[in-house]
Amino acid sequence: MTTLAAALFLAQMFDPKTLNKAVDPCVDFYEHSCSVWMKNNPIPPERSNWGRFHELEERNLAITKSILEDAAKPAATRGELDQKIGDYYFACMDEAGIEKRGLAPIEPELARIRNAPNKQALSAIITHLQKIGVAPFFSVDAGPDMENSTVMIASVDQGGLGLPERDYYLRQDPKSVEIRKSYLAHVIRVFELAGDDTATAAAKGKAVLDIETELAKGSLDVVSQRDPRNLLHPYKLAELISLNPGFDWTAHFAALGLPGLATMNVSHPPFFRQVESVIVQHSLNDLKAYLAWHLLHESAGVLPSAFEQADFDFYGKTLTGAQKMQDRWKRCANRVDEQLSDALGQRWVAKNFPPEARQRMRRMVKAIEGALARDIDSLSWMSGATKQKALDKLRAISDKIGYPDKWKSYAAVAIARDDTFGNAARLREYEYLREMAKIGKPVDKSEWSMSPPTVNAYYDAQRNDINFPAGILQPPFFDNKLDDAANLGAIGAVIGHELTHGFDDQGRKFDGAGNLDDWWTEKDAEEFERRADCFIQQYYDYASLPGVKLNGKLTLGENVADNGGLRLAYMALQTLMGARTLKEMKGGYTPEQRFFYAYAQVWCIQYTEASARMRANVDPHSPGRYRVNGVVANSPEFRQAFGCKVGQPMVREPGCRVW
Repeated sequence: MTTLAAALFLAQMFDPKTLNKAVDPCVDFYEHSCSVWMKNNPIPPERSNWGRFHELEERNLAITKSILEDAAKPAATRGELDQKIGDYYFACMDEAGIEKRGLAPIEPELARIRNAPNKQALSAIITHLQKIGVAPFFSVDAGPDMENSTVMIASVDQGGLGLPERDYYLRQDPKSVEIRKSYLAHVIRVFELAGDDTATAAAKGKAVLDIETELAKGSLDVVSQRDPRNLLHPYKLAELISLNPGFDWTAHFAALGLPGLATMNVSHPPFFRQVESVIVQHSLNDLKAYLAWHLLHESAGVLPSAFEQADFDFYGKTLTGAQKMQDRWKRCANRVDEQLSDALGQRWVAKNFPPEARQRMRRMVKAIEGALARDIDSLSWMSGATKQKALDKLRAISDKIGYPDKWKSYAAVAIARDDTFGNAARLREYEYLREMAKIGKPVDKSEWSMSPPTVNAYYDAQRNDINFPAGILQPPFFDNKLDDAANLGAIGAVIGHELTHGFDDQGRKFDGAGNLDDWWTEKDAEEFERRADCFIQQYYDYASLPGVKLNGKLTLGENVADNGGLRLAYMALQTLMGARTLKEMKGGYTPEQRFFYAYAQVWCIQYTEASARMRANVDPHSPGRYRVNGVVANSPEFRQAFGCKVGQPMVREPGCRVW
């Protein structure tokens, strides 16, 4: 184990030695809690940002590496799980073999595009690309029906962009223009690596940028996508065909194992009129260039190093400010986690998440759910009828802790020690067709959308469940050996955060069964919007960089969840410690103070300038500084714990609050 990885195993949930006592907590709690950590933890060259989440990711990666290195050793006693994850990892780590094979593994796919005789032939090529994990123009996914959450339906969504979101193509400020120039240069460079001369590569690059710009013009913006009502458009197949007759939708669905598919949800119908316009107006060669670009781009990680380096130079250096590519073992470990999540996950949780930790997490979740029930019941602005439906929804939430209760099998997929590209393509096709096979069948609420080693958590509005992978249930978020004050300040606030997503500007539009349903009275909805607007205005006042303001509407859901989650965790702490004022001291800090310190210190993070700029455009989460200061400034409990006075920066009057 590396020295860094070994050190990460010692991460603490709250370390008093890292407090900056020269900064008054009532003036800037983030600086008080995090500035020492930030000084001692500069951003590594391979990262565009570095925080406590990333420390834990590194720790988890070190554990994954040890599992994969053991599994990669050939042995007659190796079982199927170890063979799959071990040989995938071995093939990914075989740099010499990848370089020797060059473009030979991907050449049949490129030739398929190159040899298309006409535009009509492109439909089958696009279908094939979708199956192997490349999604030009659009994507087709399986998901619960927003109007009947018990059944899986096909969802057809906008896509096909190489930049992070549509406005990267449309903004005319100097930085956006510069990024587009860099993107064009990157696309040209990739075509040159694939064998095109300079003039041909330049023509193809221009075609790609032109096509993607036209697609961006027809795309729904990121803020509008936050409202699920903007994404609900039940369509019959004939209606979809009328939007985009230049694509063979009937053959497409048949090839995905869905012959006779009659209905689906089309998230943004005007986009498919734009796809039709692009197909009609652009030449066959331009469309081929666009498809080849997306194939090469999505495959960069399993191609020779020049492609990986080019991909990093733009998406890593230019867009996010990272200076160095991650070590190859980390990239390969992440690929195993992405493509063989349940196989690796079984080995991972056996080493890292004992049953007693799972049980304690369940107790904390129940305590915080109880806090939310009391909070809803006490709201003065919500009517009794809406409260009852909110409580019904809360009682219906499923708690998923650590890992799935049943694991996916990969027995049908061949994994070879000398076929990096093929392994990835076969797994993508297997997983994609597995997803398509769900359409028309009952929703399986036991499934997860994150792998067990993931350092994250989520709420699923259509399944009405909260999900906490084992990867985040480690220090500094959760330590089964520590007391409730630290655990509830860290992972407890995350639990509360995810719970309140069921009642934020998006989640509140779904009922307890996961259906898109307006269960609020008109007056209650108005009261919610008025309180939510307070957060919109508060966070619009914050800047990620000088002159780069946060988008209060884009970040609304996460900001409501941060604020509500911390309050619910604090309520649960009071309950677990006897529903009394907490007087116990440890190391000179009250339990209330340690609770807030544990919360603040999990959000210690710093960003490169490029990363901060990009996140302001696309990230629904506020930067760490405002996930701390923006939240505690609204908290009377924080004010009391640290003796803050009205007029100090960490006391916002009036404070914003929904939950």
